[in-house]
This record gives sequence, C-alpha cells and structure tokens, in this order.
Amino acid sequence: MAFHFPFFGAKKTDQTQQASTEAEQAKAARQAYQQGLSTIRDIIAPAGFMVTPDHLQLGSVFARTIFVYTYPQFLDTNWLSSIINFSATLDISMFVSPEDSGMANQKLEKQFARLESSRQIREEKNLVRDPSLDLALQNIDEMRQSIAQGNLRLFHYSLYITVYADSLEELKSTCKQIESGLAGLQIFTKEALLQMEQGLTSTLPVGQDELNIKRNLDTGSLSTTFPFSSAELTSDSGILYGLNISNDSLIIFDRFKLENANAIVLAKSGGGKSFAVKLECLRYLMLGTDVIVVDPENEYQTLAEAVGGSFIEVSLGSAKRINPFDLPKARRSNNQANDDEDEANVLKSHTGTLSSLIRLMVGGVSPEEDAILDTAIRETYALKDITDDPETHKNPPPILGDLVQVLQNIRGSESLMQRLTKYTEGTFAGLFNQPTNFELKGGFTVFSVRDLEESLRPIAMFVVLNYVWNEIRSELKPRIMVVDEAWWMMQYEDSARFLSGMAKRARKYYLGMTIISQDVEDFLENKWGKPIVSNSSMQILLKQSSSSVEKVAEVFNLTEQEKLILLSVNVGEGLFFAGQNHVLIRVIASYTENRIITSNPEELLSYY
Repeated sequence: MAFHFPFFGAKKTDQTQQASTEAEQAKAARQAYQQGLSTIRDIIAPAGFMVTPDHLQLGSVFARTIFVYTYPQFLDTNWLSSIINFSATLDISMFVSPEDSGMANQKLEKQFARLESSRQIREEKNLVRDPSLDLALQNIDEMRQSIAQGNLRLFHYSLYITVYADSLEELKSTCKQIESGLAGLQIFTKEALLQMEQGLTSTLPVGQDELNIKRNLDTGSLSTTFPFSSAELTSDSGILYGLNISNDSLIIFDRFKLENANAIVLAKSGGGKSFAVKLECLRYLMLGTDVIVVDPENEYQTLAEAVGGSFIEVSLGSAKRINPFDLPKARRSNNQANDDEDEANVLKSHTGTLSSLIRLMVGGVSPEEDAILDTAIRETYALKDITDDPETHKNPPPILGDLVQVLQNIRGSESLMQRLTKYTEGTFAGLFNQPTNFELKGGFTVFSVRDLEESLRPIAMFVVLNYVWNEIRSELKPRIMVVDEAWWMMQYEDSARFLSGMAKRARKYYLGMTIISQDVEDFLENKWGKPIVSNSSMQILLKQSSSSVEKVAEVFNLTEQEKLILLSVNVGEGLFFAGQNHVLIRVIASYTENRIITSNPEELLSYY
C-alpha cells in the first residue's frame, strides 16, 4: 500500500526568493537615493586634495605636519603656550599612553647597565671622565627609585602640529618660525616627510595616531605639556586692573580702546565689586578722566574727599536741587549740519524722557493719561516760550509745579494731577520742584541717594542720570559714569529702559558706563538687563552665589570649570572679560589705596 503526501515546500521556497529579491531591490533603491543626498561629508570636504612629500593642498589651503622628536632634560611649566598663542592657524594633537611600571623598570635597568659598562670601559682606557655619562646614570637611578616608590610613572607621549596657510611661501615661513621658537627651548622638530596624509589624520579630532612617533616622559615632564594657557591682557596704555591668576602677568588695560567703554560688574554681596570699581575710578582719575558716581550707600564719600571731588547729597534736607525740566545744553562740533539737526530734536527727545520719569513718579499711567501728559509737557514749555527753535532753549525752564498747573486745565487729568501733587505740595515738595542750583564740575563727583526713602531712590537715580546725561552731551571728553546697585532702577520699566538707552548711546559721547549689581539673577532675567550686558564690551564677574551662577554661565557662555571657579574664588577674584578675551583676575591695591576705598567694616574699625 502506497501513501502519497502533497509537497508544499516548492511554493514556500518561491515566496521566500521573491521576498528576498524585493528586499534587495528596495535596498538598492535606498542606496541610490542616499547617494543623491548632500551629507556633512560633502559640505566639509575640500574641492581637491593633493599630497606631496612635504605638504598637502586642501583646495586653496596648504598644510604641513611637524612632530617633536626630542626634549631637553628639564621642561618649564606651560612651555606650549607660546605655540598655542601663535598668530597662525594650527591643529595641535597630543597622544598620551601610560607605560607598564614593570616594563619601564626593566628598560631602565638595561639602559643603566649599558651606561655603566661604557663608564667602566672609559676608566679602563684611562680616558677623561664624561660628565654627561655620570649625569645620565644619576638620573636613571633616581627615576628607578621614584618608580619603585610609586612617586613616578612613565608615559609614551606624541606631539604633532599641523600648520595651515594660504600659500606655500607663507606655510614655509610659519613652520620655520614655529621650529625656531621650539628650538630656543631645546625642543627639536622635524617635518613628517612622505607621511603628510598620516600627519593630517593624526591632528584631526578623531583620536588616531597614524604617525606613531613616541617619546618617553615622566609624570613631572608630562604635566608641563598640558596647555594651561591664558590670554595676555597687558597693553601699553590704560590702568592696572589686577593680576592674571593663571600666569601672574599684569592686567593693564584701557577700556576706551574697546568697541565701547561700557562695563558691567556682577557679584554677590561682599564679593568685592565696589572695591574693584572704586580702585578703577581712582586710577582713571590719574589719567585725567572725569568720574561720576550714583551712590546708594555713601560708599564713595571717603574716596571723593580724598581726591578733592564733589559729594552731592540728593535728599529732602539737602540744599542741592536738580530740575528735571532742564534741557540739554547745546554742543558745537565741526559738523554744523548734524548739530543743527540734533538741537531741533532736543525738545522732542526730552519730552519723551520726562514722560518716562513722570510715569515712574506716579506709578504708571493709562494710554489716555499718557497722551494727556505728552500734550501737557509741551504746553508747559510753551508757557516759558520754549519751542523746537534752539534759540528759545536759552529761556529759564519750567518746573514740576508748572506742569501740575497745566494739568488742572485739561479734562481727564484729575487722577494724574492728584498723584503728582505730593511732589509739589505734599511730603516730597521741593525735592524735584525747584530750579537746579549747582553745576557739574570736572574730576570726581558723587551723587548720594542714601538718605532717601526706598520708594524715592529709583526716581532720584533717574533724575540724577538724566541731569548727568544732559551735561555729558554738552561737552565731549572722556568720562566714566558708575551706577552702583543698578537693580534699584531695573525694578521699574521706565527707569530700566532709560538706563539701557544710555548704555547704547554712551559711546557716541565718549562715555563709559559702569553698571554694578548684586542681584545678579533678577538683573540678567530683566528684558532691559540683557541689552546692557550685550552693549558692555568689558565685564567683571566676581564671586557668585550658587543660586545665580547657572544664569551667569548661560548669559556669558561659561564652561563648567569657570562656573566652579566663580563659586570658589576669594573676595576680589573672578573672571575679567575684555572684548573677545577673558582671564582670571585678582584685584590688587596698595596699602594707601586700600585705606581710601575699603568698605570692609573690620578694616574700617582698625583704621579708625
């Protein structure tokens, strides 16, 4: 009896082959599609690549790789900084791999035996003693002892430098300068002849050592090769700001040589920010630069008295008064057309500033009141025969009481007028409602607002800044204006906007603004604080609190190491930014300077 079973394998095999064929076709289609796409490799690849025995040509750029083949007996710390700071385009790569201590000891024993044998042979031949041979034996013996004690390790070290230039002549010249500079340190190099392609690969950030040219260095020698390099901020002009902590060089700098002379100083309370700024002011006075300070805590009074400056108290009991309605004085320059155009817009510009001040005084206004206020200010000036005509600006300006009288005759201004009355008839009458009775002198001038109530401080600082701003615009000369505890003004929209506007326009009038704040996080998060930072070419970041350092790192693009530095530095230490360079700074002062500018209570008690 025969049994027949149907066979289904053939059909299954056909289906499998068909699926495999379709998969291969799909894979081929994907590969064909991907070949037509632009990749990062296509973007960064040069137009051409030519390899010669002594250089490479990558498109229009020439490259050459050199390597170090011998080192002196002793290496100075940070010897590589001269190459890192060299004014040329370079790629530098270092390969470090530890050597087994047992193997290293065996090699040293063999080397010691060879050298000892050579010394004995010379003695047998009655030759003169070779000092270099004795020194080598001594060094090997000391190294063997250090390795045995675990105080020293040996490493394989490779150092390659790829130089780039726009022409072959420039490439040869640059390589020669680098080789000469290293030769002066008894560090000798060679070109990677016939291995230029391998040399380029060895200096690319891919971690491949295709040259494989190694030298033995111990722990101490290897530590000197690490590029702990710091920018040099020592120039032929300017003042001494402090010491560069990284290399003990002097930080001598002129802020007026930057794109703008504005500076911002941020630190926690007690971090040394006021000390650093007072020291800067004292030293700039020696260069003939006028310094004007808005001081909320009378920290600058001693300094003003020491240098024969002016100390002006802005308070209810003070005899000195500032009229916010004073117009800027006319300034003449070589460009008569620009001067006439500026003078024609003086009243319009000042009307906007007064509107901001009054909004700050009354705690804000509605859109209707804002329109009424603009009209009332112009009518107030018109009562004194002051119009857009620059000739009328010589007439005596109005005062705040005149504006209140105008508002009495305008419908819808009742609430605005009532809120202004306390500055003309109420508690604060006379503070901002009298003609200006003093003139801004040169040298060192301090405006103190310490004795004002907290609610009046931002207003007084606004009035003082506006007065100083008008004076600055009338005469072109180098000046520094310090606004201490700027967070008082940053709390309010109108005063913060005014301060930001001054920072943007200061360069035009040869003015350097210095903004100081201890409320770092609120200052940087303020929408008007960021423009101040971006318009300050010099920044000083001293000791920060753990709550604000993250925001500081975000704004100033700090590394993790720099964040840790700002948390751990001592008082008067931090980061000093000047344009594109920044260094670690330690602010230093002489004994006499310290006595004049210190605000440390312990030091003050010892002096008194």
